[in-house]
Amino acid sequence: MRGFIHVLFLFIYLFSANLSAQNKVTLSGEVKDQEGIPLSSVTVALENTTVGTYTNDRGYYSLTVTPGRHTVIVTSLGYNTIKTQIDLRKSKTVDFTMEENSVTLNSVEVYGKSKTQKIKESAFSVNALDIKPQINLLKNLNEVVNRTTGIKVREEGGVGSDFDLSINGLSGNSVRYFIDGVPLDSKGSNVTLANLPVNLIDRVEIYKGVVPASLGTDALGGAINIITKAEKTNFLDASYSVGSFHTHSADLNAQFVERRTGLIVRPAVGINYSKNDYRMKDVQMRNETGDRFINGNPKRFHDGYFSLLAQVEAGVTGKSWADEFFVSASYSKTDKELQTGSVQTKVYGMAERNSDAWNVSARYNKRNFLTENMTLRATLSHTWDHSITVDTAYRKYYWDGGYIVSQRNEIRGGEPSMRHYKRPLTIARANLDYQLNEHHGFNLNYNLSRTGNDRYDDLDKSFEPSNDAVTKHIVGLTYSQSLFDGKMQNVFFAKDYVNYPNIRQTDQSTVTGSNKVQGSTTKNYFGYGAGLRYEFFAPLAVKVSYEHSVRLPIARELLGNGTTIYANVALEPEKSDNVNLALFGTWYPAGGHSVYYEANGFLRYVDNYIQTSVIEKEGMLQYVNDPAVHIKGVEGELRYDWDGRLQLMANVSYQDARDQQEFKEDGKPSATYKNHVPNRPWLFGSAEASYTFRNLLFPGNKLRLGCTFQWVHWYFLTWEAYGNYDTKARIPSQRICNANVTYSWKRDRYNISLECANIFDETAYDNYKLQKPGRAFFAKFRVFIN
Repeated sequence: MRGFIHVLFLFIYLFSANLSAQNKVTLSGEVKDQEGIPLSSVTVALENTTVGTYTNDRGYYSLTVTPGRHTVIVTSLGYNTIKTQIDLRKSKTVDFTMEENSVTLNSVEVYGKSKTQKIKESAFSVNALDIKPQINLLKNLNEVVNRTTGIKVREEGGVGSDFDLSINGLSGNSVRYFIDGVPLDSKGSNVTLANLPVNLIDRVEIYKGVVPASLGTDALGGAINIITKAEKTNFLDASYSVGSFHTHSADLNAQFVERRTGLIVRPAVGINYSKNDYRMKDVQMRNETGDRFINGNPKRFHDGYFSLLAQVEAGVTGKSWADEFFVSASYSKTDKELQTGSVQTKVYGMAERNSDAWNVSARYNKRNFLTENMTLRATLSHTWDHSITVDTAYRKYYWDGGYIVSQRNEIRGGEPSMRHYKRPLTIARANLDYQLNEHHGFNLNYNLSRTGNDRYDDLDKSFEPSNDAVTKHIVGLTYSQSLFDGKMQNVFFAKDYVNYPNIRQTDQSTVTGSNKVQGSTTKNYFGYGAGLRYEFFAPLAVKVSYEHSVRLPIARELLGNGTTIYANVALEPEKSDNVNLALFGTWYPAGGHSVYYEANGFLRYVDNYIQTSVIEKEGMLQYVNDPAVHIKGVEGELRYDWDGRLQLMANVSYQDARDQQEFKEDGKPSATYKNHVPNRPWLFGSAEASYTFRNLLFPGNKLRLGCTFQWVHWYFLTWEAYGNYDTKARIPSQRICNANVTYSWKRDRYNISLECANIFDETAYDNYKLQKPGRAFFAKFRVFIN
């Protein structure tokens, strides 16, 4: 660590002393059509250069350029190209009005870069997903994230089911989730990628292995940062979808701007409902008389799901005292009937889990804070989170829907239980960003999170209530460089983690480890890393990144979830050395044609690896430490675009995760040494194709045809060293194909989409061979009024 700090300050000294900023001016303005409507995604670029940008959703653009005379080209499909010379001696505002043209552009001379493209080309290994082109069809974020290179989302069932997301082989809680840089948990522990309203979202950033210190997190495998839409005009974005298995979804996102005061109000609502009554395939059930077992295809009968997220933001932008200040309040609710335990043979018929959460928060952003070129971003949030698990039936259910009277309840096999978990969450974040000059910048980030754990039971008198708490302080310092006219980007960072758990629970001490850990403890850990990117020329660039990361166990892992997960208060933090090396670039072979490619190799050396252990007899899970796991892999992605009409994509990922525990605690050799980590896919890929017909029937109308294909190689359900190789339980290969069609008219004001998921009705499995839905049909209608 000391050596890293010395290297960091050496770079600061050398480059600060020898590099000076060049004078720059800003060209900015708005692009509108002939009716005065702002145009988004319009390219504004300088001729014969790679300097360019896209207009945002309110038609605004901004370019930082060297002073002098420049030729500016403004292009957008369906409009006449604007080409004009501008003499820029100082910053200037220039607006453009574009005229419609039914003639398609045959060539593009310059190329601007979108936000997602710029993020992909940063020094970190990161995927950036633009949600806007897919929003008409998208039902939830899991769909698009699961098709991303190196990412695998493994769901345990249908709508609202628990899921496990892995990035480069590290999964579960090793991955952290954010919304606009704030932990997603702030909306409530029941809010996930699966039920967050998609109409809220502008783009998604997925960091692999190496996570920027500015996010203020202790992620080990990576992080997902969801960026919401930020507009300055009034709009209404509403959608409704209906599908198989009694599935319904509705989203609404709007903004109202009071012109006189500048007050902005942003309401948003997302609702999801499904009975999830899809058919299981070839499962053990009783016959009609109930006197013997047979294999059949029954419908799921106790898997209903309902979720609600409602929020409202109010604030102002562009004031002398704040560039942005918003206060918000939100409420989330989830009701979930429980159909199975962690294994498919464990069938429930009455148990359920309900949760709700209230949140209040405030955020403040200010440029030129205290001094010029310093930006402050601050957030304060508090969430009241309450969940209850109802397990009162003395019954044992079967897949046919029938049951026999039992002497124990369904989940835990004990007394009737109504288990409450109150987990208040407080988050405070402060981020200072200082741009010393064009080449050097610093970022200081502080993040505090405190999660409570007030447990009690209304019925089970043998349960011992407790009130635990887990507090984390994370400080990150980043130094960034931009050299050789932006061709080289370097990032160096250090993180300090302080973990302060207060454990008070004592029940089931032999299972949970509460006899080993009691009261308050404070431990400190350090992490550090660096990233480098160099662009040789547009079609070829290289980037490498490294991080020594630390991940502190979260409340779910330490304290359980009250239903299917036992507590393990003796869990140790994970530590990992993560390395990424990538080649990437964009090639423009001809006008209107572009090819993007990326090839990435990675290494993950993890100590105290936290993974789930299954207690099959009880259908329960528990998080445990594995002494060491090594993961290595490669992945690649290829994308082709022609004129925004034809789009093709294919990717493949190989991830080799192996156990490194050579000897057990008693000194005997471990049979699983060098084995693949079980229940984790190691080879998978996906492909997409779509074609868009423009001006179909009427100007501004579009028809988009698309299909997706996902493939997962088979993998073992348990350690490969145990049992006979040929008869060992394994999850079979998956081949899932979806097809979709979307029609938009009135320039994307009205949109309707139809989709057939799992066209060939394949039997699909994920976690522990829990079956997912078969063939399903969905329809979605969306209206966007600006």
